[in-house]
Amino acid sequence: MKPRTKGFLRLILLLALVTLGLFACPPAAFAQNSGPERDAWQHPERVLDALGIRAGGAVADVGCGRGYFTFKLAARVGVQGKVYAVDLREDELAAIRREANDDHLTQIATVQGAEDNPRLPGDSLDAVLVMNAYHEFTERQAMLAGIYRALKPGGLLALIDGAAPAGHPRDYYAGWHRLPEPFERGDALQAGFKFLRSEPGFTRTDDGKQFYFLLFEKTEK
Repeated sequence: MKPRTKGFLRLILLLALVTLGLFACPPAAFAQNSGPERDAWQHPERVLDALGIRAGGAVADVGCGRGYFTFKLAARVGVQGKVYAVDLREDELAAIRREANDDHLTQIATVQGAEDNPRLPGDSLDAVLVMNAYHEFTERQAMLAGIYRALKPGGLLALIDGAAPAGHPRDYYAGWHRLPEPFERGDALQAGFKFLRSEPGFTRTDDGKQFYFLLFEKTEK
């Protein structure tokens, strides 16, 4: 077998092992998902400040993944507060529970949401954060309605998502893992939220992906 052919076969085998979870990717592959590397471009304290997160508050991280923002929120609200980590995937939530238990963070509660329902308690939250997840929502208005119900009057919603060029139908962006800002702003307004402002966005350093940051308020209809 020629050396070039052997090298190609080794590459195919490595990709298969990574896909099956039998071979761990190097830590650098995940550097942008947590830790100081992400802190440097995500500016989490600025996000929490914009949402008015303070000690004793009740908040939700919808589409929380492995909980990068969940744990930032938990540190800010403290033991007298409450953080609901919402995701569809039980394995992600289980990882959050393990870390929360290890660190005695009793203020964190995990919630396995549904495609059309975040399953959050009504009129109970000061703020909801949706970070890099709204573009994945398949039942957008149902999810926004659930978030609206969960917020107290005057509660805030933050949508942070990947920027994309406007000018195409929504279906055009399927699979992009991003969505033009006007779609998300329009959806939130249709759900009854009041648009407050656009906060400064973010640029992920490993691939240059840009994110916008929209802030909304729940007002009584």
